[in-house]
Amino acid sequence: MENSLEQTLQDGKLYRHLNSLIVAHLRDNNLNQAASAVASATMTPLNVEAPPNKLLELLAKGLAVEKDEMLRGVTSSALFDLGSSLPAAYGSIPAPRTAAVDFSAVQDTKGSSKSFPKHETRHLSEHKNIARCARFSPDGRFVATGSADTSIKLFEVAKIKQMMLPDARDGPVRPVIRTFYDHIQPVNDLDFHPQNTVLISGAKDHTIKFFDFSKMTAKRAFRVIQDTHNVRSVSFHPSGDFLLAGTDHPIPHLYDVNTFQCYLSSNAPEIGVNGAINQVRYSSTGGMYVTASKDGAVRLWDGVTANCVRSIVGAHGAAEATSAIFSKDQRFVLSSGKDSTVKLWEVATGRLVKQYLGSTHMQLRCQAVFNDTEEFVLSIDEPSNEIVIWDALTAEKVARWPSNHIGAPRWLEHSPTEAAFVSCGTDRSIRFWKEIL
Repeated sequence: MENSLEQTLQDGKLYRHLNSLIVAHLRDNNLNQAASAVASATMTPLNVEAPPNKLLELLAKGLAVEKDEMLRGVTSSALFDLGSSLPAAYGSIPAPRTAAVDFSAVQDTKGSSKSFPKHETRHLSEHKNIARCARFSPDGRFVATGSADTSIKLFEVAKIKQMMLPDARDGPVRPVIRTFYDHIQPVNDLDFHPQNTVLISGAKDHTIKFFDFSKMTAKRAFRVIQDTHNVRSVSFHPSGDFLLAGTDHPIPHLYDVNTFQCYLSSNAPEIGVNGAINQVRYSSTGGMYVTASKDGAVRLWDGVTANCVRSIVGAHGAAEATSAIFSKDQRFVLSSGKDSTVKLWEVATGRLVKQYLGSTHMQLRCQAVFNDTEEFVLSIDEPSNEIVIWDALTAEKVARWPSNHIGAPRWLEHSPTEAAFVSCGTDRSIRFWKEIL
């Protein structure tokens, strides 16, 4: 397990070193426009230091070795068979376990609900104050949590699984591999860069902070965006070049990650005084993004023009819309609100497709999430302190499980790659849940 993490971090360092050499080579050869473009695309400083002609020198050495190996009858593909000798680099996404569910294909689905598999759960760690949010990395190998105590914990999922084994041979396993302290007010949301070993956080102190988790000793952010408002939600564009901030301001703030320039929609709808954004999320291609707002509305935005293309006003009545996420095929949006409903909307028409009823959530900023195959929807019932699960297609409730938290959890986050999720509690604790195989 340790080797897997170290290899991932080594891969990240190798990519960053290569990017630095490319930028330095282009810059030193007066190809400034190309250097600037590569620096921007890879989050590499334009003034990065490298010995003159280092890239050419390494290339010459590599070609000489390759020629020598070919003369000895050894192919380069045998030397660099990454598939067999190295794990996939950070950010590579495993193939999905099943195809996306087509919610519009089946109309009459009564009596055909699936059973949600039994899960085991384990207390992972505790913050010193309420555990407010969580996010998995796109490849499912890491999960991070943020707290009202201003700290962020990073867990390695392989170590969590090792910890859950009944016969942990090597003694106690510590799944927390990094802890970051750099905010001065509670952390509201987190996201992972899609390619680089970078974690971002949005907080009540009006900042978005960038943490490089390949560095074992780093506790502080290496970059900071200073916003004008409480940053309630953050989401990376799939390219990693842009990020969205949902704040107390009613219009999402779109940032260029490389220049920190902030863009606002020039074609935003009229939004009242209670339009603060509880959640913002990109679609899987970045072609659209969605916001869930305190005024009860769910709004869809064009990912290129930043124009609002559809407002579902009163999606959750007069109650706050607390979360909104796209299905993998981007055709539907799943939202939840403080009206105790979870709803599925068709993106193309704004039509309400399904309602998932039977859980009460009127106090906390509750999340509704799909499982990794999108066959099930999970949310919270606050009065009974239970996790409620519905069949996504039939909207029938198929399970209610005690959350094992003291008081209702305030956040659920499902792994994008496997049957596992985390719950974060007002009791400060973080629990990991995984399917019993």
